[in-house]
Amino acid sequence: MTVKKLFALFCAAALLPAALIAQQPSPAPSQTAPGQEVDEEVVGNLDNDARIAIPAFATNADVATQTSAGTTSALGLSLASVIYGDLRNNGLFKPVGPGSLPRPALAQIQTPDFPGWQGRGTDMLLQGYVRAEADGNLTVGCYLYDVSLGQQLAKAGWTVPPGEWRRAAHKCADLAYSRLSGENPFFDSRIAYIAETGPKGHRMKRLAVMDSDGANHTYLTTGQSTALTPRYSPDYSKILYLSYFNGSPRIYVYDLASKSQKLLLQSVNPLFAPRWSPDGRSILYSMAIAGNTDIYKMPSSGGASVKLTNSPGIDIGGSFSPDGKRIVFESDRSGSQQVYVMDADGGNQKRISFFGGRAATPEWSPRGDQIAFTHVAGNFRIAVMDPSGGNMHYLTDSWQDEAPTWAPNGRVIQFFRTARNSGQTGVWQVDLTGKNERKLATPGDGADPAWGPLRP
Repeated sequence: MTVKKLFALFCAAALLPAALIAQQPSPAPSQTAPGQEVDEEVVGNLDNDARIAIPAFATNADVATQTSAGTTSALGLSLASVIYGDLRNNGLFKPVGPGSLPRPALAQIQTPDFPGWQGRGTDMLLQGYVRAEADGNLTVGCYLYDVSLGQQLAKAGWTVPPGEWRRAAHKCADLAYSRLSGENPFFDSRIAYIAETGPKGHRMKRLAVMDSDGANHTYLTTGQSTALTPRYSPDYSKILYLSYFNGSPRIYVYDLASKSQKLLLQSVNPLFAPRWSPDGRSILYSMAIAGNTDIYKMPSSGGASVKLTNSPGIDIGGSFSPDGKRIVFESDRSGSQQVYVMDADGGNQKRISFFGGRAATPEWSPRGDQIAFTHVAGNFRIAVMDPSGGNMHYLTDSWQDEAPTWAPNGRVIQFFRTARNSGQTGVWQVDLTGKNERKLATPGDGADPAWGPLRP
């Protein structure tokens, strides 16, 4: 929902797939738990000019698989292509994809031809293999090498169901990203968003989910009622979202395992922007009563709500700091939309945005070091600032970009962009340099993205 539409409403109102199976391949790289580093030490440093070669993964035998990729040989190419796409779009690396590289033999995966790769001007080599197992699962091995030093930097392996092969690719990309950048991983994560179809006056808005790169797209609701502003629970088991059916606002919790949903709150008054607390025990939401909108907090299991704001005007949003001690929100109590912070119990409310124009849809970084928001000064642009309101700078410069949501590592932001002439919406992402934008492919228009945490 756009900022314009959201405030118009105020005025008018006066499936997760099976978890990745982490097993030790045999023979295969040493296994690591999700989010943990392997035992090897990082050797050497990577700068932005380093070339990372990502050839097609090798295989022990070219046999058919239960995947859309076909045989293990074709799957080896697809694995490398997904990894290449992940590393290409974050602005840190200059990967070379499998289409222009020779495929290593299986025997070369653990003993690379370093002189040959040096001759190609390669600095880092990310390669691996895929093997079809007798039980129908796939084993994927991933190795990262420093070519100039001739040393292995990291390795990992996973045994996955056929339908989860892309997760293995994202985890391999995460391994390389973490070891070479020193940052936490984020590729093995999912996005919830609102899929929009139909003419402008009769838009169908459905809750949908997809991988961080736009793959494995799934609709979760039918579109019989309008879905808005989704958010993943901290443990990835549920999605919180707002629904309007025949003008009646409701907050639902969608259970991804059972594919069922629970009505958490229904009101005759307009409801807006439900959000989880970091521990998943509480939910923030906004409610408009007699032209005044305030922020409330309630248990995520249901129960009585506590009112956190009580100022004339519109207080909306609410994003917890990672430690759960503070909340950032937007309010027009000063005469225009601005960003405020308060304690988790509603105390110590203060404005932090003082740079002209309007500021809306704030969201706290998972790292706690920055707040992303929509700055409205003519155009709508995505900007970030520190939690005190300083060091504001823009990440985008288009006509209408809004509703930022952070990657799990706090170094990439997704948002939705509305095209000036057509009015079409799409989900985009940008890194913190503002130099690397990417549009995610969705079946139709897309809005209100919500980036989930790293998958368990």
